Amino acid sequence: MAAAALMFQGTGSDVGKSVLVAGLCRALTQRGLSVRPFKPQNMSNNAAVTSDGGEIGRAQALQARACNVPATVHMNPVLLKPESEIGAQVIVRGQRYTTAKARDYSRLKTKLLADVLESYEALRAEADVVLVEGAGSPAEINLRQGDIANMGFAHAANVPVILAADIDRGGVIAQVVGTRQVMDPDDCARVAGFLINKFRGDPTLFSDGYAYIENATGWSGYGVIPWLPDCAKLPAEDAVQIASGGDGSFKIVVPQLSRIANFDDLDPLKLEPAVRVEIVPPGTALPGDADLVILAGTKSTTGDLAYIRDQGWDVDIIAHNRRGGRVLGICGGYQMLGRTISDPQGIEGPPGTVDGLGLLDVDTVMKPEKRLAVVSGHHIDSGEIITGYEIHIGTTSGPDQERPVFHIDGRPEGATSPDGRVSGAYLHGIFAKDGFRSAFLRAMGTSAGGVGYEAGVDATLDTLAAHLENHVNVDGLLALLR
Repeated sequence: MAAAALMFQGTGSDVGKSVLVAGLCRALTQRGLSVRPFKPQNMSNNAAVTSDGGEIGRAQALQARACNVPATVHMNPVLLKPESEIGAQVIVRGQRYTTAKARDYSRLKTKLLADVLESYEALRAEADVVLVEGAGSPAEINLRQGDIANMGFAHAANVPVILAADIDRGGVIAQVVGTRQVMDPDDCARVAGFLINKFRGDPTLFSDGYAYIENATGWSGYGVIPWLPDCAKLPAEDAVQIASGGDGSFKIVVPQLSRIANFDDLDPLKLEPAVRVEIVPPGTALPGDADLVILAGTKSTTGDLAYIRDQGWDVDIIAHNRRGGRVLGICGGYQMLGRTISDPQGIEGPPGTVDGLGLLDVDTVMKPEKRLAVVSGHHIDSGEIITGYEIHIGTTSGPDQERPVFHIDGRPEGATSPDGRVSGAYLHGIFAKDGFRSAFLRAMGTSAGGVGYEAGVDATLDTLAAHLENHVNVDGLLALLR
């Protein structure tokens, strides 16, 4: 018998849908149910590599972890990875499908509904419950025609909807009632109820507002969820959530690239007591007292290299290195550190070659094939075991690769400058491994250890599940499953 399902949509982006679904995935799994997460369409440059060799949104990988199952491409069959202000790479079932401008995608998405429904049915066949996450808001009526992310999917799959609203940003009554006002009557009838998320203070003070929403919308309330600070320990997906963290004396500086990707690489470092990770926004010079500069991943290496130069960060990075500071490049950041980046086929823009930052004696050539792989190996200097994943286009070669950073799957990976102060590699997720992270920081001359990152993520999911069991009518939600 196929699984029943319930969909969680929001009054807007970043209202907490992803964390809410992750917590409920863990809560229902702890109740003994077989649960799967599903998001028909996602937009994020923070992707995860799945067990079946594709890429999906980071949030769905976390939700799969909450269910204690491997992430698969069916959990997020359509992923949009923005490459410019008006266009995005379209990933279908984990593989690149095309690159489309926003207007072109609005015509394309109706063709993708069959892929979305097929993936949804594949998950239903292996579970008791599928928890579905919407994208953005159903109030975006300008996007309603051909929709596959919110109400279009809910109708096609006959799934009831719970609307989540964020009281922390203010105006929550207007959020919910206003969403009800602008939606089509058939879409409104699909909504079974609402949740109020991120409440601070005494929830009894919201009783009148809660009752007003129920009366004004005709929807039932399923709970007021208090703010849970521990959620900050979970990997974030949206770039709007990227933030500095930690209060240690060892300062790691990260320029906030315009197309920054897989920035959850930084999360384990933020939890180290001796470390402070400072995300530097555009328009601000990189601080001169940094111990380490990290160039993170990016969806557009050449575009963000130009962005670095526009901000004057290239001068700051080179000055930092001349003062004896260390630099680490991850994936696209690794490519930027080299001598040149060649794009003969115009994959990221006009065909041609651009100069890199020149801190590593390597060169990169962009190629259309994308490498997607979960990998394991060891850190050469410390011998510590590492696990991670690769998600990139382009190949890199040059003399500095004679001093690799890792050995993975029987081959060397990465490059290091002759003085050892600049290094880069394609691997994401490496700092989640406690032993390697500790060895890396000790080699930088600072203290490390005492933080179990992966265990902490699971403990936070357990805390979140208990929090939702206490403040949400979970039995009522289960009664809605269809």
